[in-house]
Amino acid sequence: MRATHYISIAAAVVLIAVLYWGGNTVPPAKKPAADMQRPNSGGPVSGAPHASAVPASFDTMLSSARALLPKPSADSIHSVESEVLALKDSTKMAPMFDRISKIWEHAGQYKFAAFYTAKAGKLESSEKKLTFAGQFYLQLMESESNPSVQIWEAGEAVSCLEQSLKINPNNEETKLALGTAYIEGTGEPMKGVQLLLAITREKPDDIPANMVLGKMSIQSGQFEKAIGRFETVLKQEPENKEALYFLAQAYEGKGDKKKAIELLEKCKKAVNNPEFSKDIDQHINSLK
Repeated sequence: MRATHYISIAAAVVLIAVLYWGGNTVPPAKKPAADMQRPNSGGPVSGAPHASAVPASFDTMLSSARALLPKPSADSIHSVESEVLALKDSTKMAPMFDRISKIWEHAGQYKFAAFYTAKAGKLESSEKKLTFAGQFYLQLMESESNPSVQIWEAGEAVSCLEQSLKINPNNEETKLALGTAYIEGTGEPMKGVQLLLAITREKPDDIPANMVLGKMSIQSGQFEKAIGRFETVLKQEPENKEALYFLAQAYEGKGDKKKAIELLEKCKKAVNNPEFSKDIDQHINSLK
């Protein structure tokens, strides 16, 4: 496990599923995973699919997942789908899709639960459902190892969040999530960057936007810009573990090893995890 996994602050997929489908609440905006290649490595932001990958086929994924469902669940989905086919009024389909979503959720097949929640949200023009589905797809991307599935999830996230913003163009959390979807899962990262820059123009101290932009600055070798972003965060949250870690990366990229070590020591103390400390100590020794 990488050192940065210990400072990831993204909510667990299962927990968010329970909060929404069980508690009927809207999840918080996704905070990007704290896992990135080291400066000058040339690697992508962790979680981002490989550039040569193509989106997975939804029909193929759905067919495979259906084959693994317990018979009662499969029969329930087939029954509700038959009801949907019998409907002529599309406005009455949304509750049916909600029912299908619940079945997939209870089966632990969250990508399909999100898909049908999104279908219901699009029919109802529900900002709540679309925002939830979009943010949930981003959470799923973090734990997905198949690049093609990641790209499909990213595309679904973008679709949901763009429609949500049409309903409420002023929702900053949705803008942040959409920007993250563009950056982490599509071939159009600059669209995401522009969305996040728009947020920081209105709110220069915005923590989530500065975090993502700071990581992007490291990735592009703009270490001075990254330092400014993370220092903005730390002025407000001095113990922010992600900001400490990535600020150390920025200083390392700039060539200031002494400052990088100082920040890594602070981060190690804040995280207070033996395995994390071991990884950080090894990296510190490599800088000396």
